[in-house]
Amino acid sequence: MDVIKPYKRGCGYSYALGAFPTFELLRKRPERAIGVFVHSTFPEREKVAELCAQNGIPVWDNDKAIARLSDKENVFVIGVFRTYEDKLDTEVPHLMLVNPSNMGNMGTILRSCLAFGIHDVAVIAPGVDWMNPKVVRASMGAMFSMRIAMYNSFEEYVCFASGVGREYFPFMLNGGTELSPVSCPKPKLYTLIFGNEAAGLPAEYAEVGTAIKIPQSEEVDSLNLTIAVGIGLFCFRG
Repeated sequence: MDVIKPYKRGCGYSYALGAFPTFELLRKRPERAIGVFVHSTFPEREKVAELCAQNGIPVWDNDKAIARLSDKENVFVIGVFRTYEDKLDTEVPHLMLVNPSNMGNMGTILRSCLAFGIHDVAVIAPGVDWMNPKVVRASMGAMFSMRIAMYNSFEEYVCFASGVGREYFPFMLNGGTELSPVSCPKPKLYTLIFGNEAAGLPAEYAEVGTAIKIPQSEEVDSLNLTIAVGIGLFCFRG
């Protein structure tokens, strides 16, 4: 690249920090790749070069650029890609995140979604920038296999995604239906809805579909968002 700058939202490009996320970029979204920085000590340069050559993607040997762009010491490969927007598939189950604010959580949730076969994630604004390199790295490149879209409101999402038979399941501390692997609903088309890390879902979501409660002891106030999402995905996809 002629100009090497740290990521900034809206700049038009982002970075996959690390070998595994970069390989996922090259395999799943090669059309978005701009180029790949490789460190002089990286032992799998030929593997990177082969994947890049298949898609006409340049490889840059530049240790200084890697040091400048990464805040981690163990990064030896950085994939540069053009940022993009997706459109969700309305014929499959979705996960919805309402105002997510933590980039590490976002990446972990995307990876969990992919592990349980959910490829479509709706984000209700305001929300974390999932194109940020921290999200890409936390997802271990899982985001390149997924469709992610942001909506200004829940109503906007419903106008787009609601089809015949889609059911909504907001996860709330005061949900009326306790979740378990045995009693978990098994609709074909649904959206699992989770709130912000700090505040959870607004009270009005209790009127949306079937409000779900994950049983827990009274010794903690709530589960970590990533844990709650993992439990929900396991039960609904099991």
